[in-house]
Amino acid sequence: MKKATKASDNKYYIARYNAAKTNSDFESRETTSEVLGIDRTRLARIELGNVEPYPEEVLLMAKHYNAPELTYNFCSNDCPIGRLTMKSVEISSFDRLSLKILGSLNDIEELRGSIINISADGKVDIEELEEFQAILNSLEDISNNAKALQLWAMKNIQQQN
Repeated sequence: MKKATKASDNKYYIARYNAAKTNSDFESRETTSEVLGIDRTRLARIELGNVEPYPEEVLLMAKHYNAPELTYNFCSNDCPIGRLTMKSVEISSFDRLSLKILGSLNDIEELRGSIINISADGKVDIEELEEFQAILNSLEDISNNAKALQLWAMKNIQQQN
């Protein structure tokens, strides 16, 4: 499959391009549109970034392209509620994700101690706010790294039914 220049940085195009490496149905928009049930012109407009896909279309692409990150990142970037509550994640290699997880868990005992100290009186005092914010940031890092690893597993490990 020849790489398109106009759509080369579009996440939906990239997912289709990667899927085409193992499934020739995704080498062209024509055959892809038949598989997905999305009009070829609409698929082109999505891949060119001219229109945002509907959630149902993202679900179809994620399933057929084996790209679960599309759904998660759609929710964290394109959904108004998701933008407020989720942070987008990047799926990298297993070894890199493992190191990120281990790195974020490295200070878990320190976090535990800080949470115990702050919560001892049942409230967060003004002098504890900076430490509490650091705890929240660390927990967000752990959560994001765990989500990235979960998405990697969904993408790379065949589930036994």
